[in-house]
Amino acid sequence: MKLTGILLGAIAAATVATSALADWPEKPIQLIVPWGAGGATDQVTRVVAAEMADALGQKIVVINQTGASGSIGSKAAWDAPHDGYTWTAGAAKDLGTYAVTGKMDTSIKDWDLYLNSALASIISVPASSDINDLDGFLTALKAGGLKVATSGVNSAGHSAIESLSRAVSGDYIHAGYDGGAAAVLSTVSGETDVTTQLISEQVDMLRAGKLKPIAILSDADVDVPGVGVVPSVSSALPDLALAPIYFGVFVPGDVPDDVAAKIEAAWAGLQNSQALKDYTKQRGSILTVHAGDEAQDKVWPSIQLNAWLLHDSGASTASPDTLGIPRP
Repeated sequence: MKLTGILLGAIAAATVATSALADWPEKPIQLIVPWGAGGATDQVTRVVAAEMADALGQKIVVINQTGASGSIGSKAAWDAPHDGYTWTAGAAKDLGTYAVTGKMDTSIKDWDLYLNSALASIISVPASSDINDLDGFLTALKAGGLKVATSGVNSAGHSAIESLSRAVSGDYIHAGYDGGAAAVLSTVSGETDVTTQLISEQVDMLRAGKLKPIAILSDADVDVPGVGVVPSVSSALPDLALAPIYFGVFVPGDVPDDVAAKIEAAWAGLQNSQALKDYTKQRGSILTVHAGDEAQDKVWPSIQLNAWLLHDSGASTASPDTLGIPRP
């Protein structure tokens, strides 16, 4: 082939590639929720998926793919082509610590983060429980034998009960369920004694009076609409390390730059999303729309806390500091 022909072919190929990026997205986007239906991740992800679909002019299909503390669905998103058509979602602290537990060889820096909300875990017991306040709960935790429901190892609920137990040298029986909704229902039914799942997963049962709120893992009391003021754990455990748990959508960080720019521009519009504002207000969470370096900075404290909590409790396969996660 003549040099002219080679050059023309290269120009044509570059033009097609540029055109393809300009047209992105030209087919539906798959958004993998690596936790069960009805949980905190599933709830907020379906809200933002609808908003992002409108902003991008393309359907976003939400698929629940559970297992291995969320790592199976996250890995499926990573293993798909990095073309912007497969995303995942969840709590950034989970994605940032899969390498610590050996579930997935990834770092939070490998991903572009698009945050939408921040949540805290809440300690709740069945309405009929003899436990009525934080002192009563901590006394029972020290005594051992409480059956605590969470959505599995590495979940927000599990991190919460682990930190509480370590703070008072307590002991408990861990009951892991397929998603936060199932964990909460187990406590409502009396199958378990306590749940430490996220407030958005518990709020309906708290409002209905089927769960009794004991305390929230926040540095201040929280007035939850329809529930009342839930006291902070800091009243009894002032030295307990706390960090907000940020939720969002995660995209492999090496998607084409033009695709990443379109996602980030659309995501910025969520600041004005009435649907997301209504969701966060009703579910006891905080609207936190961030992306880029700002998002990475926001999530880092919770990743550090979770990584070292897992390591100190014997759940790690590698020391966090060997993975670039220093002790906080």
